[in-house]
Amino acid sequence: MIKYGFRIKTRGGMIVENLLVAAQDQPEAERKIAQIYQRCVILECKEMQQTVKEDGMSFESVISLIGRESTTDTPPKG
Repeated sequence: MIKYGFRIKTRGGMIVENLLVAAQDQPEAERKIAQIYQRCVILECKEMQQTVKEDGMSFESVISLIGRESTTDTPPKG
């Protein structure tokens, strides 16, 4: 999933910034925004970041990798 940041103008004319939506692609993210804010105008859309899972790694595997690195970096006691 990719996170998209939106800046929109609501049907009442209010500007809403920093709306984050996770979606597979930009059209899906825009559909999600349109469902929440009906008749809004999308002023700006930016791709924010990709999650770790898209690279083929789960959250748990990243944590275990970090744990392994921290144990190999510390010198042995005694």
